[in-house]
Amino acid sequence: MPRTKNTQGALYMAASMAGFACSDALSKSVISVMNAGEIIFIRGLFTSIIVYLIARHMGALRSWKVILQPMIALRIACEAIAAGTYITALGMMPIANASAIQQAVPLAVTLGAALFLKEPIGWRRCAAIIVGFVGVLIIVRPDPQGFTTAALLSIACMFATVARDLATRCISKDVPSLMVTVCTAVSISIFGALLTEPLGGWQPVSLTSFSHILLASVLVLIGYQATILAMRTGEISFVAPFRYISLIWSALLGLLFFGEVPDAWTFIGAAIVIASGIYTFYRERKRQAAQPIAQESEPRVPA
Repeated sequence: MPRTKNTQGALYMAASMAGFACSDALSKSVISVMNAGEIIFIRGLFTSIIVYLIARHMGALRSWKVILQPMIALRIACEAIAAGTYITALGMMPIANASAIQQAVPLAVTLGAALFLKEPIGWRRCAAIIVGFVGVLIIVRPDPQGFTTAALLSIACMFATVARDLATRCISKDVPSLMVTVCTAVSISIFGALLTEPLGGWQPVSLTSFSHILLASVLVLIGYQATILAMRTGEISFVAPFRYISLIWSALLGLLFFGEVPDAWTFIGAAIVIASGIYTFYRERKRQAAQPIAQESEPRVPA
């Protein structure tokens, strides 16, 4: 794959992480007065309207039957689980901690790509993945009674995100990215509406809360589209590590707007996870660089 494709994918992923981090901070700012289902519904509704109009303008709309394609349906289901678990977790833990747990996603994506997409992976990267998951355990620090609810929700979000990204990779190239985003946004909105009543019912929405959710909707749209473009443009092993940028955004936003300062163990765990991810990235680059040499060294068969 040409390097320009990987560079484009990395830039898309960086933009995606900035969008999601800012959207998470805005959602966290209203979680105390609205339940997660209501937030997901309103945010998803605005996102659906915006992305539908953009897709229509760009001629990217297709038959709604595309939602029945297995990989698109799987992506939507995983996105719904990820959204519900993560927003709920944000109301229970600092945004930096929740984001730090999600930094294991690139490692899990690499493992998932090897298991389900048959991408090559060596023992060194397998070891790095194990070390990375140890870093996650340091971040969540389960007590003798087990994991906290917030930690379990964050971990569930992590695995749902991995499944979402792998499913995105398998979606047919014939389906425009914007159409995938439309299907996802509409489905997430419906999912939020269904969750609202079980989570406590509809709460009055103030002008401030409304404006926060509206802005979060725009940022989620940027995140959705940029993630899809990233996973469909570059190689997973190259693009996925750029998720780490989200930890920087989350830590800064948590400090500036919520006065949240992660403790030392969170920093240590996040550092282990990120270092493991960077190492897997390095090993993948080294493997790819060695491939042409190996191919050239093969004996030629006489014509």
